[in-house]
Amino acid sequence: MTETLVRHRVANGTATITLDSPRNRNALSATLRRELRAHLLADIADESVRVIVLDHTGPVFCSGMDLRESRDATAGDQGVNEFPEILELIWTSPKPVVARLAGPARAGGVGLVAAADIAVAVDTATFAFSEVRLGVVPAVISVTVLPRLAAKAAHELFLTGETFDAARAVDIGLLNSAVPADRLDAEIDRFTGMLAKGGPNALAATKAMLRAPRAGSLAEEFAEMLALSARHFAGEEGQEGIRAFAEKRLPGWVVADAGSTDDTR
Repeated sequence: MTETLVRHRVANGTATITLDSPRNRNALSATLRRELRAHLLADIADESVRVIVLDHTGPVFCSGMDLRESRDATAGDQGVNEFPEILELIWTSPKPVVARLAGPARAGGVGLVAAADIAVAVDTATFAFSEVRLGVVPAVISVTVLPRLAAKAAHELFLTGETFDAARAVDIGLLNSAVPADRLDAEIDRFTGMLAKGGPNALAATKAMLRAPRAGSLAEEFAEMLALSARHFAGEEGQEGIRAFAEKRLPGWVVADAGSTDDTR
């Protein structure tokens, strides 16, 4: 029987997808990729899920592609061919995705971090784009990483493969925050708690707006954004939010404490 390498849990509207292959430094093996993809698809489709957290067991968040599976494989058989879909699922997910790092990330693992909307790491975590030192190119992950990183830092770190710390990762835009280990869970809870207060439709539309290219002129951009804003002010969710504000109550989409479920779907 194949070992399960990704665990899944839903509690109070937050789905936690946990990479659980610590003996392999949570490398992106074929099994792990397949299970991660399945959980992402399920959580995106599940209306009860409001926020997705990417977590891990063991000392390493993710070490990148499984190099043992890459040895002697042809270009068409490389596991990296399946990776763009995973990054795109995270990047375009209508539910906010939060990465929780209790340890380092390398190569493809950094791509996962960059694809997430919010990323929090312990202050001892380290990062590296180690591809060039293996004679390969950080091409696929560049799609999610480059929009996050300051350009000069991207050139330096992609070309040198140098290891950098969590403080630098915050400075260049890869992480939102880096905290001591004993504050990591509280920081994750702070972010997921704030995200859960947003209207589901509004969050999805805001994510789409953030990743969309802007219109050609200022007038066109204002017209497009005005239409988006007016639709949501007049929409069912917007009207409920306005009523809740006036009545000094929580809007109906805020999830109450409804217990948790575990599954291996």
